[in-house]
Amino acid sequence: MAGGNKKYSVVEAGNLGFGQVGSLFLDASGAASPPTGLMFIAITFLEDSIFDASGGLVSEDENQYANTQAAAHNESDGSETATQGSGGLQIDASNTFPQGATIFGRWSEIDLTSGMVIAYIG
Repeated sequence: MAGGNKKYSVVEAGNLGFGQVGSLFLDASGAASPPTGLMFIAITFLEDSIFDASGGLVSEDENQYANTQAAAHNESDGSETATQGSGGLQIDASNTFPQGATIFGRWSEIDLTSGMVIAYIG
């Protein structure tokens, strides 16, 4: 967790999950990663934005969080007892996230083809 040996109160520890560790601004000029041991937990789009097709949005668990590496929550065997859900699609370069939208998850890398975002760390 952030802060090394720092001990957090219950409220402070809860706030870590809401981006209280900080944020960063990113445009299409490069990729970003959170500090070691942390993840991006929310992304707010300041302009219509497109992620790079490969490595544009890398999730902590590609089966749980929407990402550019795989289709999260898309049971591949088509069974009605899907344990991972079904219908999820992989984000690709044809998907535009509109200005003003915010998405939540756990991502280890963000790389934009176009647009601007603020990414919150937690």
